[in-house]
Amino acid sequence: MSPPVASAKLTLSYPLYASDFDPQNSSFLLVGGGGGEGRTGVGNKIVMFADQSFVGYQLIPYQTLINSSRKQTIAEVVDIDLSKNEDSVTSLAIASSTASSVTAFAGINSSQEDQDAGRNDHLRSFLLEYPPIKRKDAGEGRDMGTPTYKGQTAALGRASLFTTGTAAKRETYQRVTRLSRPCKINGGQLGAIATGLAPEGEIVLFDAKTNGPMGPWVEARLPLGQGVEAADVDIIGLNDIDGSPPGTFAVAYCTDYEVHAFSMTLKQKPNPEPHFSYGEPHPDVFASKTRPKFRSLRFITPHLLLLSQNRPNRQGADLLLLELSSSYQGKVICRKSLHRGINAATALSVAHLASSQTSQSNQLVVAVAGQDTSIETLTLEYAYSPPYKSLKLRSHTILRSVHPQQITSLSLSTFLPPVAAGPSAPPQHIKLASTSIASTVVVHTFPLIPFPPHSSKSTKPRYVLNSPGRSDAATMGLSIIVSAFAIALGAFFLQAFTEIRGASPEYLGAKGWLSQRVHDYIAIPYILENGTSIAPSTAATCSFSESASVSSSSSIFDQITDTLAEVTSSASDTATAAKEILYDTPEEARVAVSSALDAASSAASELNAASEAYSATALSTISSLTSSVAPRASAASHHVRDLLSRHFQYRQQQPPDSEMHHMVIHEDGESGKLKAGFHRPGKEGSSSEVTKFENLSRKEKEIWKQRLEEAGVWAVDEGEAVLKGVFFGSIAGAVGAAVRGAMG
Repeated sequence: MSPPVASAKLTLSYPLYASDFDPQNSSFLLVGGGGGEGRTGVGNKIVMFADQSFVGYQLIPYQTLINSSRKQTIAEVVDIDLSKNEDSVTSLAIASSTASSVTAFAGINSSQEDQDAGRNDHLRSFLLEYPPIKRKDAGEGRDMGTPTYKGQTAALGRASLFTTGTAAKRETYQRVTRLSRPCKINGGQLGAIATGLAPEGEIVLFDAKTNGPMGPWVEARLPLGQGVEAADVDIIGLNDIDGSPPGTFAVAYCTDYEVHAFSMTLKQKPNPEPHFSYGEPHPDVFASKTRPKFRSLRFITPHLLLLSQNRPNRQGADLLLLELSSSYQGKVICRKSLHRGINAATALSVAHLASSQTSQSNQLVVAVAGQDTSIETLTLEYAYSPPYKSLKLRSHTILRSVHPQQITSLSLSTFLPPVAAGPSAPPQHIKLASTSIASTVVVHTFPLIPFPPHSSKSTKPRYVLNSPGRSDAATMGLSIIVSAFAIALGAFFLQAFTEIRGASPEYLGAKGWLSQRVHDYIAIPYILENGTSIAPSTAATCSFSESASVSSSSSIFDQITDTLAEVTSSASDTATAAKEILYDTPEEARVAVSSALDAASSAASELNAASEAYSATALSTISSLTSSVAPRASAASHHVRDLLSRHFQYRQQQPPDSEMHHMVIHEDGESGKLKAGFHRPGKEGSSSEVTKFENLSRKEKEIWKQRLEEAGVWAVDEGEAVLKGVFFGSIAGAVGAAVRGAMG
């Protein structure tokens, strides 16, 4: 989160349309505006504001001066009253400044009467002297003397540079005023102005290093065609950067849908030829006819442009980075969407935080104003020469509801690095000024930080608004590592949780991490969609082996089968013997006894067939039961718990009145261990040795539940439904009950 931003606000008596900082002293801000021609009570003015953020100086009031001892206050120190018979200030730019004055150009239309007469001196120049100041000793506050200049203002000149139109209604005004930085070698400076509301758009380039703009100093005219106007223009000097001849500049401008760029030299003849750099393509024939429109552009380097673009139907705004080749062919290398509140961008300003123009480690500060009266600030780390790789615009701050009405201009102050950067250097900052049609001007002050910090002795720090972020590769690598760690951690906890709940085999041994009480609270059985309960496998203490249990089940079945076979065989033999004995008896007795014995023999045959069918069903059931628990033969408690679960499922799948196998659990008399098996009783109810759980007494139920819980076979949370239909007793009792049931 960015630190709080100090701000100062002042409301004037007229709407404001343009602003610019003194390039040599960010404490002075020039603004312009007015009510235009013929609006009674609303004048036209150019005003100089100041705040006392520089050490050792104290402003003497010129007109109304507000306390300026803090960054949160600004004051009006110099103003120029313009004629109320002329138009308001529509654009302005400071050309140069000294310790005592600034020279500025402004766009101000002449009166309507002059325009009707064919004369519109729209380009004006002014000289504004700073008000008297007293220099004080920073340590003792002693008066060090007062300079001789007295804060006077003067109009330097006026000129009409646009081609005179032939339209009946003349509404052309100077929409854009842009100046390059003065060249360090020979001091050349190029200016550009562009039309607004003109029948045929035009850009005029002129030499700005003059005492007044006059016709002979026009360098070039760029006609744009009927109905086409320049949305913005920018200029950058090349001599101080790449060693081009003195007076060489790169110029770029944008219309609604196209970007053009070219280079030129002062006094160049003929006019330079602009190169098409980039254009917004026409929509598909079946798509919407509206296209995004360019609003502003700024040079970052001679080969890198920043553009703001508004989407159709006020659906948002974007920033684009356009890389220019040596022939000024451009390609978009980065696109950044502004925050959702900005449905359309209205102004753009940039400031370079570079120790030198050719530094390879630079940060650009970008400010964009939205139609919603908010301002978003961003930063860009870049190198001054191509190729430009991995450029990324990073959002820094969003200032919301800065003005009560639409923002008309933005200006970032020029950053001048301290002579001695280091721990002894004073705090550095950069300022952002904004104006609105609601007659308000607001100045925000952003603190800058040294990078690398002062604690680093290896290099001289530079000042930045945002600490430079990691490269894309480093960010991607870090993201992959963090994501992998998060996935591994989530998988670890998921595996531990499922082990505790009994839903997966043990790999981590998570059951031993919890106390028995906590484990019993967490280990809740799972209920499937068909209502079947799957009991979780807890930390069992039951010691009987899987193979022993399977053998017990198989032996019980074998005993039942052998007993049934003996019964049927004995019945058949008895019938045969009886027939042989009774053949010598009287005829009537022999016939009656023979009929009875034939019926007994038939019953034995039916019993034998039923036994074989029952054997096949029982074998299939036992096979499914034993095969499901065979892979876990190493854990005895798992076997008993799985048999209970399987028996519970098997019992639910059978009709209520059907006979089926029942599970028998009993305690070994010698070892005291629990054992399990199956039997098929002939009658419902209980016997002296095997008793169904439902028929046990309350005390017996509690004893068995406690025994099962201690062995880890059953938990209280599972309920008694799992135990219903289970017989409790000894193996011998189960076999006896089965035999008695088979014999009727």
